[in-house]
Amino acid sequence: MIEIKNLYLKYIREYYALYDINLKVANGESVGLIGDEGSGKTTLLRVLAKLEKYDKGEIYLKEINLKKIDFKNDVNLGYISLKPVFLENKNIYENLKYVLKERKYKDKEIEEKVNNALIEFNIEKLRNLKPSELSAYQKYIVSLVRLSLRPLNVVLIDNIFEDLTSEEISNILELVKKLFIEKSVTTLIASSKEELLKDICSRFVHFEYGCVVDK
Repeated sequence: MIEIKNLYLKYIREYYALYDINLKVANGESVGLIGDEGSGKTTLLRVLAKLEKYDKGEIYLKEINLKKIDFKNDVNLGYISLKPVFLENKNIYENLKYVLKERKYKDKEIEEKVNNALIEFNIEKLRNLKPSELSAYQKYIVSLVRLSLRPLNVVLIDNIFEDLTSEEISNILELVKKLFIEKSVTTLIASSKEELLKDICSRFVHFEYGCVVDK
């Protein structure tokens, strides 16, 4: 599903954010990317989501070169960053609908899918709120639900656990497991704490100073 060969990325001449990364992730595998802040795990996820350009190397998703991939047609990829992106002038209901409108779903199907999701995941009380009125935890929940509205090949989750309570972390991990892991969606999750992910990740890849290291 994902193959990375000799990947390099540097922001300034002396500093590599990613240095000679080689990694394979099998279809349906769930992998934890573990490392401290600045270790390279977030940068790698941003590269895979085509939010960062890399200097050298090769990346393939479903055997398609990342540089040629169309995320609407070739590979369905979902990405949740530390600060999830919303249409700030729209309420949560409208934000959820927008994802499906962009992918040309019919109006009736959009209404049905969004209303069912609001009820199933117990977020109906948020439907008329603007994103600015949500807590960080609520934004992560809505972001996960939003991703689940469409079929996905790959999910990238970037270090969203740092400022949450233990109960909130547990709830999010259960949701990730239900929405993606149990459905065999290829999932990469970045975190500084390996123990948080031990129940949902099949293996771990450790980062230090932009490099993959053995632990």
